[in-house]
Amino acid sequence: MNAASETAIDWTAFPSEHDLTDAMFAELTRLTGDGVGITRECYSPKEDAALGVFSAVAEAHGFLIDVDPVGNLVVRAPEDDGSGPAHYIGSHADSVPQGGNYDGAAGIVAGLLCMIRLRGSGRVLTTPVRVIMLRGEESAFYGRANIGSRALFGMIDGKDLAARSRGAGPTLAQAMAATGIDIAPIEAGQKLFDVEKAASYLELHIEQGPVMVDRALPAAVVSGIRGNLRHRRVVCRGEAGHSGTIPRWLRKDAVFAFADLIGRLEEHWRVLLERGLDLVVTTGIVGTDPAEHALSRIPGEVMFSFEVRSQSHDTLEGFYELFRSECRAVGQQRGVSFEFDDRVYTEPARMDEKVIALLSKAAEDVGLNPQTLPSGAGHDAAVFANAGIPSGMIFVRNTNGSHNPHEAMDTDDLIKGTDVLYKAVTAHN
Repeated sequence: MNAASETAIDWTAFPSEHDLTDAMFAELTRLTGDGVGITRECYSPKEDAALGVFSAVAEAHGFLIDVDPVGNLVVRAPEDDGSGPAHYIGSHADSVPQGGNYDGAAGIVAGLLCMIRLRGSGRVLTTPVRVIMLRGEESAFYGRANIGSRALFGMIDGKDLAARSRGAGPTLAQAMAATGIDIAPIEAGQKLFDVEKAASYLELHIEQGPVMVDRALPAAVVSGIRGNLRHRRVVCRGEAGHSGTIPRWLRKDAVFAFADLIGRLEEHWRVLLERGLDLVVTTGIVGTDPAEHALSRIPGEVMFSFEVRSQSHDTLEGFYELFRSECRAVGQQRGVSFEFDDRVYTEPARMDEKVIALLSKAAEDVGLNPQTLPSGAGHDAAVFANAGIPSGMIFVRNTNGSHNPHEAMDTDDLIKGTDVLYKAVTAHN
């Protein structure tokens, strides 16, 4: 895999971090824009292109790049031979289809800026800093999130490798092999990352929500990351029929059954929130077969997705049992059945208390209000934390949400978040 960018940009010529940052994002847009937003499918030429931009910046500033066994790139200083412990700063290079330019990439940029600052200061840390540029964090293509980090810890199995991109493209195994990765140790569940080599894992990420904008917070410290339980495809099967000839009590209408189910779940959600539980519930995909669409046809089948997120494992499992129980009740009362694909579970993760304190102190030291927020979205930091590595996250605010082409971020906010990271990793030493 050629990790370096083929562009002729002199990445050392920019007069400020702000200008360098803007140039990196502009180059990412040029190489991975899709005409609507940004698409960087994991283990694809577009993800390679993004990694190439970051690699070119790193190499221009005198850093070395290693490719780990699952295709992630690790940036290190020449004086760091890679054999000892380090503070890792990381995030992901991929995106959702027609997404934004900052989700994931902002964290890699922040890590590179920290290393460039360190090199410019002439300071050599007792425990070095490395940047890990991760592949495949998004679940949009293969149904499994955090592929690049999970594979390091033996958490990608044969089903994951057999999944096809968006259901019809190459398998994950084929896509990984096409980038030169040896699939055998991944399929065997081998652990390919030595946790003793990570003194900490730090990740900067855009918030992807409205809270920081509402509170006027340029940056904040993350307290924990919600896990999730998902079904990508649930099918409610009823019985199609003529809309004019079948009375209500004899219908097996899949759409009304689905609507009944969703109403019940929302009521459970409301009650649990009132009890103080951390919980969000989403059905992001709903559809009937277009070939069967007709104004006069009772729908016999509805396909939908299901997702529940929480910082609590018990809350996730408890709500999932409510979901399955209500499916049984709706099925019995309305004469329908429910079919489920494989359940996908991602563990919640609590950020390390000492790292939270360190980041909060760093935020205060650089003049920011050190507030903490939970992360509703999943991140690679959860994988590292659950592997036993002291982990922490910094959020920077962004507007227009995320996973859409209108995702926006102020470069000044990214620089402030980078200030916090830099202060934290240098305080470690």
